[in-house]
Amino acid sequence: MRLLFAGTPEAALPSLEALVASRHEVVAVVTRPDAPAGRGRKLTPSPVAAHAVQLGLPVLKPATPRDEDFVAELTRLAPDACPVVAYGALLTQRVLDIPRLGWMNLHFSVLPRWRGAAPVQRAIMAGDETIGTSCFRIVRELDAGDVYRSSSMAMPDATAGELLAALAQSGAHQLLDALDAMENGETPVPQPADGITVAPKVTVADARIGWSAPAAGIRNLVMGCSPDPGAWCELEGERLKVYRARVADEAEAEAGEPGRLRTTKHQVFAATGDGELELLEVQPAGKRRMQAIDWARNMTAGKALA
Repeated sequence: MRLLFAGTPEAALPSLEALVASRHEVVAVVTRPDAPAGRGRKLTPSPVAAHAVQLGLPVLKPATPRDEDFVAELTRLAPDACPVVAYGALLTQRVLDIPRLGWMNLHFSVLPRWRGAAPVQRAIMAGDETIGTSCFRIVRELDAGDVYRSSSMAMPDATAGELLAALAQSGAHQLLDALDAMENGETPVPQPADGITVAPKVTVADARIGWSAPAAGIRNLVMGCSPDPGAWCELEGERLKVYRARVADEAEAEAGEPGRLRTTKHQVFAATGDGELELLEVQPAGKRRMQAIDWARNMTAGKALA
């Protein structure tokens, strides 16, 4: 098949590489426009755009899929199907109707759970016991199309970034299988009407730690917000980000006011609403990420997080 691939972040790269290596022909790549990045806020191409250039593929960067020039170019390219992985823009019905077989999206949840922009983060934050991927036909309603392929697994002890990278690898193979099913005329399965949840983008405000919450909930927030935007709290008026943590065992936990810090020779604990959380990786304001014990080694006893 002639394919036009749409994607933007690093999580889309395994699928792009799998499609290029397959029997199909990738005729072009569409991605989000260059965006400011780094301390200098220099305009920088997306990871997909940069990789597509290395592969020698034409790259389209419409400000919006509604752009007439993009619609005209898509029509000229006449793809049979358009696989999508985290493109980041809504598609109009006019655009959806151009490829002969339609648009196929690889989504990082088992639909209909966690429709939206941040399924992996929201699944971890909610304490889900399973996670997975789905390949579905794109329709105008957000992530509501019929499903060609899905798979699930037990939720690992991983940050959102680590889990997304793993799902991106396994999902690339699922996407190829789903495209074959689409080409062969297989009928996809409608999503259940029950069990729909939404996964909006996680904001900095969402990532604020409340130390009176249960330890397990705070752990899920920390792991779900790592690496972006990073769960955070304050210590003496300065922001502290926490990127990795675990719930302390009952035998090692001590009682204390929520937020109270406690250090041992090799560990750092923070009191919560129902026990303690061991802080494993943190980033103080203006400094690099580091092991929590290195950060706390010279800390004065009795400090509390807020």
